[in-house]
Amino acid sequence: MLHFLAQELNEILQDSPVDSFLSALGKRLYFPKGIIAQSAEAKQQGKKANATVGITVNDGKPAILPCIQKHFPYLNSSETVAYAPTAGLPELREAWKTKIIKKNPVLKNKTISLPVVVPGLTAGISVLCDLFLDEDEVLLACDPCWDNYGLIVEARSNAKLKQFPMFWGDSFSGGFNLETFTEALEEEAKTGIVKIILNFPQNPSGYSPSVKEAEDICALIKNFAEKGTKMLIWCDDAYFGLAYEEEIDRQSLFAYLSDIHENVVAVKIDGPTKEDYVWGFRTGFLTFGGKGLSDAHFAAIEKKLMGAIRSSVSCSNTASQSIMLKMFQEASLEDEKKALKEILKGRYKRVKSFLETKKDHEILRPLPFNSGYFMSFRCEGIDAEELRQVLLHKREIGTISIDERHLRVAFSSVDKRDIENVFTAIYEEAENLKQNEK
Repeated sequence: MLHFLAQELNEILQDSPVDSFLSALGKRLYFPKGIIAQSAEAKQQGKKANATVGITVNDGKPAILPCIQKHFPYLNSSETVAYAPTAGLPELREAWKTKIIKKNPVLKNKTISLPVVVPGLTAGISVLCDLFLDEDEVLLACDPCWDNYGLIVEARSNAKLKQFPMFWGDSFSGGFNLETFTEALEEEAKTGIVKIILNFPQNPSGYSPSVKEAEDICALIKNFAEKGTKMLIWCDDAYFGLAYEEEIDRQSLFAYLSDIHENVVAVKIDGPTKEDYVWGFRTGFLTFGGKGLSDAHFAAIEKKLMGAIRSSVSCSNTASQSIMLKMFQEASLEDEKKALKEILKGRYKRVKSFLETKKDHEILRPLPFNSGYFMSFRCEGIDAEELRQVLLHKREIGTISIDERHLRVAFSSVDKRDIENVFTAIYEEAENLKQNEK
């Protein structure tokens, strides 16, 4: 039997498309009026004493060991060792929403939810699976895709990750395959509900759609929605902003999809992990948008998200959130980020230049790439894992085999001066493997 608080949230959402997307767990989730909620009330009203939360307090402040405090000279104990609210620090949530709108001007006059903090983008995807994916349900994704999708969706959630070929052509002449995307949508639309995760710049390919491709993708989604298909789109924007070519659309698909049609609900999964070069901070955000979604709908969704977070990890890291909030107030932030992006762009250009000399290579065909951290090869006639092993043990070069056909290379972690040697070795060992198989 559903908890009455879950039932209340379900009733709020029943007149929105979100109701159609909720999993059985999603329908059961709620945020209890337990320790966290009661502690929040006491924090506001308990002026004489607050005997709610289980932390050690001295003179009204969280206790902190001096050997820890000395490493945080600009943060107080409340900003480091105290628990953060389940949905994240309110000031940080507001700051991130402001940043989302600034980076995506299309959102300026649109209504989106206040971002909810999650402990990293992986956790964000996992929370969305909790709320919106039942066992054996399908989540559409590109092929190839980040290997963690399979672990989260299939192994952990026991749902199905159904992939469609992402590209036509290769790096020298190719792009997003709208035809295979259309076919995948047509097949899933037969159920009346489609759930998709789209990741740009993409991991592992390092590809972002052009302005025209972004328009085509959104138009296709709108077309299906107009025909009555309810569509839930997760926009995995982990590498947002790292675009290196002029034709790339600088805004997230979320910006366009957040009010494209009443049958479409969009979710932005993002964070400072790659955007602000703080990989180990493990802080991400989930933001919702949808035409016709009201403040009451957003509040109900937030409560369910908080229930998922509270029942799994409790809350996100306080110190990381506090540092981020201070980082966002630094006048030098954007210039410092721009400098690092230029380094990445220089490495990208060096890789592109090298690959131009290998246009007609029969074994390694680079997938289209124009952004992000990575590029990937499609291996013809050799096994990607075997190539990875040879590169590692013979050449002491680490790469990633995504599957038996795709090898990912993170040029982000290779100094520009070493790129030619690394890629020369990759081609040489691929050719050796092919020769040995004859």
